Amino acid sequence: MTASPPARRSRRRRLLKWLFVWLPLILVTGTTAQVLILRWVPPVSSSIMIGREVDALFEGDWRFRLHYQWRDWSRISPNLPISLVAAEDQKFPFHDGFDFEAIDKARAHNEHSRHVRGASTISQQVAKNLFCWSGRSYLRKAVEAWYTVLIELFWPKQRILEVYANIAEFGDGVYGAEAAGQAFFGKPASALSLAESARLAAVLPNPKRYSAKNPGGYVSARARWIQRQVGHLGGAAYLASAP
Repeated sequence: MTASPPARRSRRRRLLKWLFVWLPLILVTGTTAQVLILRWVPPVSSSIMIGREVDALFEGDWRFRLHYQWRDWSRISPNLPISLVAAEDQKFPFHDGFDFEAIDKARAHNEHSRHVRGASTISQQVAKNLFCWSGRSYLRKAVEAWYTVLIELFWPKQRILEVYANIAEFGDGVYGAEAAGQAFFGKPASALSLAESARLAAVLPNPKRYSAKNPGGYVSARARWIQRQVGHLGGAAYLASAP
């Protein structure tokens, strides 16, 4: 027995209401709650960490062990956050999550070069590492942008840097300042020197390829450049201008 035209129209209206009213409301509420909770609660993992563990499982790499230990801002050497900013996002204290000038420059560069240049801010990288999946697609970039807006809206800059220093990958399976400090320098995150912090920041473009413990020519040169940039910015005091 087929449904009557009024019944079909009623089901269609309910479906459209679900798709265009309730589903967006659930997504907005859920993602906002995620970001608000992580404003105060340390993340136990991230989407990138979970993805790395899944990759190891499918590759049959049973020896793989993920290293991650959260450390509060007060237990991270001030040398590391400023090194990350000097290396990755020198406008971090002043932008609202997106550096549109850098985006325009990267777009112009990529139109004429096979070497793709990124323009992600630290806020965008936190959004990507915490909430997004690997790969390049417009959908992933849209999700990243949405979370970036929420992070900038609900987190102070210090919290963004604190989370970034804790979830950034500094070596294959080595996430965050504490795990990196112990693995590469045999010391806690609180004791990292400026030179060591610069080396950690220097490997971020490709932490599986570059080593902070045994730096090659590229990492050594980039680490020296980062240290000079830290000096030009005025050291850790530069971050005091961030809200």
